Amino acid sequence: MTMPALFVSHGSPMLAIQDSPAHRFLKGYGAELGKPSAILSVSAHWEAVQPTVSTAERPATIHDFGRFPQALFDIDYPAPGAPEIAAKAAGLLRAAGLEAATDPGHGLDHGSWVPLSLMYPATDVPVFQLSVQTCHGPAHHLALGQALRSLREENVLIFGSGSLTHNLRAFFTQDGSGETPDWVTEFADWTERAIAEGRTGDLLAYREKAPHAVQNHPTEEHFLPLFAAMGAGSDGRGRRVHQSIDGGVLAMDMYRFD
Repeated sequence: MTMPALFVSHGSPMLAIQDSPAHRFLKGYGAELGKPSAILSVSAHWEAVQPTVSTAERPATIHDFGRFPQALFDIDYPAPGAPEIAAKAAGLLRAAGLEAATDPGHGLDHGSWVPLSLMYPATDVPVFQLSVQTCHGPAHHLALGQALRSLREENVLIFGSGSLTHNLRAFFTQDGSGETPDWVTEFADWTERAIAEGRTGDLLAYREKAPHAVQNHPTEEHFLPLFAAMGAGSDGRGRRVHQSIDGGVLAMDMYRFD
């Protein structure tokens, strides 16, 4: 079975326990996809100087956040690791000319376990992570995904976890009106069209070509997993499978690349 590659907007850690359109979508989407043999999560919350693959046999649940309800800290996501597949992933990266390291001690940060706790709550699918390299930008992450594409043919779900928009200053200082500003919707709509039309060059240059790109992403780490998922797809084209807004300014859009 060949699995797709996904880009998931994970938003706030509250996604795990708070009802929302994105929460409900993810709760049903795992069953729709089917059960993969393993999940490779490219998480915005693990940044490293070079591509690093986690090879832990039993990755710990990392609660890498503060000032949230105790119920979030009480969640454990004891999915097994996939050290053999992780080692193969590192080998694929090296074969593509990308220096890759492995880390046997890294666990699952909330970019991974929050959405996966909704999609695969039984914790019976092995999960391992790949770090992002914010300093290297979109083209590098597209190449990461391309190097790993063959894993999909082994029923491995390549799972980019970030956020379609990620201006936390705006999120915490919004006026509470609930209205989504144009700078969010115009960026989200531009991205949807570019992905559907396979405009890879425009997407790689999104900071110059997309409307309000820097306002939506003051830093890039939450957008880069999209490029890894896109690279793992067959031709760069994808389709939006979910669209909603969290807190007025966080677009929770999710994309599938077959």
